[in-house]
Amino acid sequence: MTVADTRVRSRTSVALPPGGVESESHPWKIRLVEHPKRSESSFFRAAKKTVHEILRPMSDEELPYGPRPPGEHPWEMHHGGSLWVKGPSGWLMFRARVGIEWSMQFCAEPAKVDRLRRQAAELVEAFPLTLPALRQLGYEEAEDLLRKPIEDADGVEAWTDSLFNACVPMSRGNHQGILPDVPGEHHYPWPVKGADFVRFDDFQLWVTLPDGTHGAVAPVDRRGSGDGHVRLTFVPEGSAAAQTLARAQDLGLMAVLPPNSSAARQAFSRQIAPGSRTASGPLVEHRRRRGTQRRG
Repeated sequence: MTVADTRVRSRTSVALPPGGVESESHPWKIRLVEHPKRSESSFFRAAKKTVHEILRPMSDEELPYGPRPPGEHPWEMHHGGSLWVKGPSGWLMFRARVGIEWSMQFCAEPAKVDRLRRQAAELVEAFPLTLPALRQLGYEEAEDLLRKPIEDADGVEAWTDSLFNACVPMSRGNHQGILPDVPGEHHYPWPVKGADFVRFDDFQLWVTLPDGTHGAVAPVDRRGSGDGHVRLTFVPEGSAAAQTLARAQDLGLMAVLPPNSSAARQAFSRQIAPGSRTASGPLVEHRRRRGTQRRG
């Protein structure tokens, strides 16, 4: 692995000395206990019923994190700050500045949650079709949720389980999956996981590293450059590359893997010739997909 300036002005590798191993002299333990009984609140039941009505007529292309789960697998509703509004062309979902996970409501300060409410109300006000449409779907509490200041734990609970926080629709994998199958939002940082919903289909974001752990990589240049270097953007804490990545971030640099690395070849595997020893070079024509023209 090499470390490069964030603008990638030079392809020259710069060795980064490995760090030492740190340990604690005082042992510690984590006790695993059963989850307390968690019944769905009336707020959450009403929100889920409404969002299912919103999702039902939407095409896969219109869904915020589509396609919809296959077969009998249900949507999982992520408490991720779901700001649903209706515009002239139909329903849209924006993400709030922060989402409040169900368990996080117990450390949430009402005044700070109220700021989220005020911001949501301002957004909904810009989409005047929203509240009438929600009333038509039976979500009568929407106006009260947006209007009433949040001043105590009851208000925090109502907001946490409302349509404006608790209804980011995701498949189980995208919600809580773990690599090597599907990376879920609960286990991988959103700035990296979010790329799954905007990347080219023929770029492999998640790769297997030489030590068997899984990490995420990104190209260092735009599609069509022919540059097969990849930037390491995420590795789990136990990975052999974790210290190097952390050190690079401390120095304001990038941890870059060369084009002949297994990670780079995995990332560009659907854009290079089978068996190629390098990820650099022109895009292989027969591996193009509709709507993709250059390397990325």
